[in-house]
Amino acid sequence: MTRKLDTEHPKMAEVLKLALLDGKSARTISSALGMSRRTVRRLLGKAPPRSAATPAPRESMLTPYEGALQQLLADTPYMKAPALLERLRPLGYTGGLTILRGWARKRRPRPKEVFLTLSFEPGAAVQVDWADFGFALPGCPRRVSAFVMAQCHSRHLYLEFCLSQSMGSFLRRMENAARFFGGTTHIDIFDNMKTVVLEHTPRGTRFNPTFLEYARTRGFAAKACNVAKGNEKGIVERPIGFVRERFWPGRRFTDLMDLNTQAMRWRDDFANNRVHEVTGKVPALVFENEERRRLKPLSNVTFNTDEVEGLGVTKMFRVRFDRNFYSVPPRLVGQQVLVRGNENEVRIFLGPKEVAVHRRSWGVGEDVEAVPHREQALALKPGATAAFLPTALTELGEVGLQYFKVLHAGPKSLRKETERLVFLAEVFGNGPVLDAISDVMRTGHVGAEYVEYVLRHQKGPLASRAAAEARPARARRTAPALARPVRLRRTLSAAEDAEPRRAS
Repeated sequence: MTRKLDTEHPKMAEVLKLALLDGKSARTISSALGMSRRTVRRLLGKAPPRSAATPAPRESMLTPYEGALQQLLADTPYMKAPALLERLRPLGYTGGLTILRGWARKRRPRPKEVFLTLSFEPGAAVQVDWADFGFALPGCPRRVSAFVMAQCHSRHLYLEFCLSQSMGSFLRRMENAARFFGGTTHIDIFDNMKTVVLEHTPRGTRFNPTFLEYARTRGFAAKACNVAKGNEKGIVERPIGFVRERFWPGRRFTDLMDLNTQAMRWRDDFANNRVHEVTGKVPALVFENEERRRLKPLSNVTFNTDEVEGLGVTKMFRVRFDRNFYSVPPRLVGQQVLVRGNENEVRIFLGPKEVAVHRRSWGVGEDVEAVPHREQALALKPGATAAFLPTALTELGEVGLQYFKVLHAGPKSLRKETERLVFLAEVFGNGPVLDAISDVMRTGHVGAEYVEYVLRHQKGPLASRAAAEARPARARRTAPALARPVRLRRTLSAAEDAEPRRAS
């Protein structure tokens, strides 16, 4: 059958001329006329049109053995491809392993994850998690978080809202929950929150050392759920959903205290007194009659739950703590201070001495200033009366003026000397510092390290040294250290030994 030629094509005449008269090939014609070879062949009647039906798919080598393979997988769903190959060889299969492995991969049933119903003995475990409720407080630029702890046996619930998920805030919620339940369980189960888990890998879990110390103090073991395995903490996940569905909708509150007042009333009057949909029992009754007596009693050992940071004092005599600014005495500009914050107040320390206390702000970017600090800054603003004495050390008087005149002529950093002398004056007091400066100058020396040595070893130990020793290691590294200058001790000792001989 001769195919009908496409006589309407604009280049039909040229194609026929080159093919029939000149004897050119389809490849040559396509190059000469800028056409595809398929179009040239179609115009010459040598290629099927594009609308031709697609050929039927080729039959697979496994098609004759489909029934046998289906029966094998039905009997043994997870039989390996090499074992299937062994069963097909006696049936006449001549193909290889690769095609058989691909066939089995597509048809083998995939394993489904199995979720077990966990049961816990009374007082054995609790589950803990955070839930985010967004910017819910009017006029407050911080996100509201719900801390939820649920007893695994009774489903007795603790709920509290707060404005931070930091380590200090988390540990304070843990303390409140322990007092609410009247004891601790043997194991606490957590999600992978950073305050608990620093790293979770297939090889193991690395816990936050501060949290581990807290767990050791309170006497419970910690367990972290696997990553992306919410079913492992379903006992606390369900109460979070319950809070979102039953407590949160339609609520109105003025501040965090009002929110927590409503939440605690709902928790105690309704959430813990309803019939639980899983256990079929009332959580409060089960807890009171079965679980409370099985909890481990609270220890008398205290654990400091403050947030602790070592910070530098800016030129505006401020420290920036938790996104807000707090004032300190202006003479401490340039010093490194230790800031401790709890739920209600922020305390600032220079060494072991407390130099400022403020109410804690839960806003963002707020400036909290004590009136005396501003007055001290205004008094220092005109400058010192002495030509060389820094404004922060004007109380050192003539002795300080003479000391700084000598410093000006030497190579020491005036800024570092001033910062260290301010620190020493704040910790020891102006009187002992003046006496130490006089003693050092009598030996022919100047330098804060000399003054510090005299104060430490000749004028007596630091006030409240026990408080300094009790600080966390990270805070002690951040705060200024009172180093012991061995070389300077020998120099001063030699100078003191020589002084009586000169007097004689």
